[in-house]
Amino acid sequence: MAETSTSRDHKLVPALTDSLLAAIIAFALFSLVLGLRTVDGATGLSLEPRPGLLITVVAIVFFGRLALNLFVWHAQYPLTTPFAKLFNSEPFDKRDLTTLGVALAVGAGCLATGLLLDKAAYELFGIVLLLFVGLGIARRAIVQRFPNLPYAQIFIAGGILFALFFPIVSYALESVFRLGLPLRYWFDLSILILTYVMLGWGLNIVVGLAGLLDLGYVAFYAVGAYTFALLATHLGLGFWACLPIAGAAAALWGIILGFPVLRLRGDYLAIVTLAFGEIIRIVLLNWTDVTGGPNGIAGIPKPSFFGLPFSPFAEGMTFSKFFGIPYDGLHALIFLYYLILVLALVTNLVTLRLRRLPVGRAWEAMREDEIACRSLGINTTLTKLSAFATGALFGGLAGCFFATRQGFVSPESFTFIESAIILAIVVLGGMGSQVGVAIAAVVMIGGFEALRHTEGLQAIFGQDFDPALYRMLLFGLAMVGIMVWRPRGLVSSRAPTITHSDGGSISGDLVGQGRG
Repeated sequence: MAETSTSRDHKLVPALTDSLLAAIIAFALFSLVLGLRTVDGATGLSLEPRPGLLITVVAIVFFGRLALNLFVWHAQYPLTTPFAKLFNSEPFDKRDLTTLGVALAVGAGCLATGLLLDKAAYELFGIVLLLFVGLGIARRAIVQRFPNLPYAQIFIAGGILFALFFPIVSYALESVFRLGLPLRYWFDLSILILTYVMLGWGLNIVVGLAGLLDLGYVAFYAVGAYTFALLATHLGLGFWACLPIAGAAAALWGIILGFPVLRLRGDYLAIVTLAFGEIIRIVLLNWTDVTGGPNGIAGIPKPSFFGLPFSPFAEGMTFSKFFGIPYDGLHALIFLYYLILVLALVTNLVTLRLRRLPVGRAWEAMREDEIACRSLGINTTLTKLSAFATGALFGGLAGCFFATRQGFVSPESFTFIESAIILAIVVLGGMGSQVGVAIAAVVMIGGFEALRHTEGLQAIFGQDFDPALYRMLLFGLAMVGIMVWRPRGLVSSRAPTITHSDGGSISGDLVGQGRG
């Protein structure tokens, strides 16, 4: 008994020391970010202290670090063990079942408390905890009952089917039952997410497959948008005519960028691509005679449904008149949704096909070892140029869609933060993983948007707390967390492009020769 208490003391003292040090660091980091607030008063800007918010954050860091030290990192039985077993095939013991039961009870208690006291924060925490544990248990039960099912393919097929039928089903339900669903908001958010999915898949060719770090991908996005805007406003060309032109223009700029940086790798390549993105933005900002400068280009036409405009004020036959249905502004949004969905799926299909071709295999070979790639006789110059051009092509197509959706483009839409978000989507999802990039885009873009509807946090930090202002802070914390727990991304596994047709064993002499 005395030995047990001594061991606890030996664990408690270092845990308290480490937690106190983390709290001090948090206080130093957040004292200016969270502890002070600028207020626009009658006499000008002034600083307003917020000690309550600062103390709350520091306390969360201290007690969170202490709990991790005592019950996770240095514990004989980490409390995270049963939650990890929910997503693997290890058997449960009594302690695991007890921990999961307590978690379900805590979740139900928080949900009930939130409903009784009308506290959104408790309700949100209870729902998240119940869903996490419940879905984990259901997933484990299904896997044990049907171990041979292709779950990855089922997940992908389910996601595609949801994306295909989501607008039609939701619009039909709203039209028939009048449920009061915010369809315009949902469709706008879905279009935004799919746009970033397409951009992530395009950048994944350069970063994930070819291993070339690109921090200026937004430049190709801007080239595609401005190409369509200029052609549509000056020459009167439509969306479908400008779409391949915008992609070709962006691919050309990808080749122009690729030539000077063929010998650069790593940080130096990142700096050059970052500079390229900023050069494009500054040119768009200052070339006022062509690009309109900071005022941008307005009056960009919307795409039509095979020549049928969606506007009720258009002359001649319109979409609603042709199909004999009343005009609804959601029709244009649904068409834009399916348009970006088709463009994203085409990007995915082309990427998957290119991975199986010699050029795709050359990209992956260059990513793994450029010197070995050269020794095999692969022309790394053309390989890099093809990667930059292909990735830029899809970025230009996405930019063309962005211009027609917004009806207005300006340099402020193509800042460095856009490149950072797209690169973060690729890194968080897993470089080279198409499914991971899609999941990361949904989580990041949808998560940022969800910050606008977190009234429960205001109940904790005060009514003046605006979570949307701290989205970049949360973005950085998410990057740090994913690099610590899953450094290869959410979906780290990559399917091989070349597989042996014969799945037999390899003999020992081949292994000795290095062929195993």
